[in-house]
Amino acid sequence: MSFENDKYSVEKDPYGWCLRQSKRLKAIDPQMKIQMRDHKLLTEIPGELNHAINCICNRSFTLDEISKTLEDVRKRTNIGKNPYIKATVSKRNSL
Repeated sequence: MSFENDKYSVEKDPYGWCLRQSKRLKAIDPQMKIQMRDHKLLTEIPGELNHAINCICNRSFTLDEISKTLEDVRKRTNIGKNPYIKATVSKRNSL
């Protein structure tokens, strides 16, 4: 899976996703500045979740701050989560 195709979602582990994406960016451009890499990571976080991260993190955020903030937002809010719970119907064995 490439960098652009691996968007963040709340089902993913924030630390693993950030590290994986960071390594991909480093492989693409080893000379890329750290600030640019971190900015590109934020572009792969969709909608409301991206807005929440940008509001919480200051402008000089690091990879560690991004992953910690993603984890906090994931645990404490419903942003990015599916509001509908899939119901499973279990069939009872009739005797």
